[in-house]
Amino acid sequence: MDWDKLRIFHAVADAGSLTHAGDALHLSQSAVSRQVRGLEESLNTTLFHRHARGLILTEQGELLFDATRAMMKRLETATARIRDSEEEVFGELRVTTTTGFGSLWLAPRLPKFYEKYPDLRIDLMLEERVLDLPMREADVAIRMKEPSQADLIRKRLMSVRMRMYASPEYLDRQGRLSSIEDVSRHRLICQSPAAAQVAAGARLVQDLLSNDVSSSLTVNSYFGVLQAVINGLGIGVLPDYLVEDFSTLERVLPEVESEEVPVFLAFPEELRHSKRIAAFRDFVQEEIITHRRRLREQRPDEVADRR
Repeated sequence: MDWDKLRIFHAVADAGSLTHAGDALHLSQSAVSRQVRGLEESLNTTLFHRHARGLILTEQGELLFDATRAMMKRLETATARIRDSEEEVFGELRVTTTTGFGSLWLAPRLPKFYEKYPDLRIDLMLEERVLDLPMREADVAIRMKEPSQADLIRKRLMSVRMRMYASPEYLDRQGRLSSIEDVSRHRLICQSPAAAQVAAGARLVQDLLSNDVSSSLTVNSYFGVLQAVINGLGIGVLPDYLVEDFSTLERVLPEVESEEVPVFLAFPEELRHSKRIAAFRDFVQEEIITHRRRLREQRPDEVADRR
């Protein structure tokens, strides 16, 4: 099968338009159209339904597009591996993690990483959806559970627990808590139990809300919860990795916390020898070691044993 025709078909299917595909490939619309017709003739099938609004893949077209998409991902992987220098770290690194961990823990530490590897370009994708690493939706992931996908190299980085925090000003104003029942007298700031989050965090929130909480604020990210807590709006349910960078926050009811949440770093087996992946993995591990050390120094009574 002619590779040029497949490449052009993939561009058309991706763009949904002969014109847009031609612009991306630096070809005329008529040249793109001829290649697509030639591919359809060689396969003896119709790959697109032609409409005034654009092109829509037929069932046969969808099958071929799935195949070309997988081929493109494999080519991207091969290109990245070929370009990985034995001594230099450069190129693009696509990192995916949760919104909370990425915005509150990882992003503030990236300046140090860029100082060491200024030629690296990072695409940081923050979302709760688990991206498909073997299909190269991302190069490396940091997740709050062990990845279940096959063909992944994974390493447990640390453990996290969800705990309650408030600003000292809020507690001075509204009073400190002596038991879990006292939560009913305060405003609870948290993610909704139905929102995408770690299961342990959702269970803790459900337990807290069962104590007749009269006022609450739910936010769809821990970044929003943190901002509300810092500004004295109430008591927030937050991950414990925040206490190093926001040491003025006061922990509420130290005996109340979620179950342990494991944090894993994972990347595809085929990127095992990637210098970019190795540099990022080593950086994150070093930062976690430093993070643990500082926590022990700041709040030794709150630091549990970590793996």
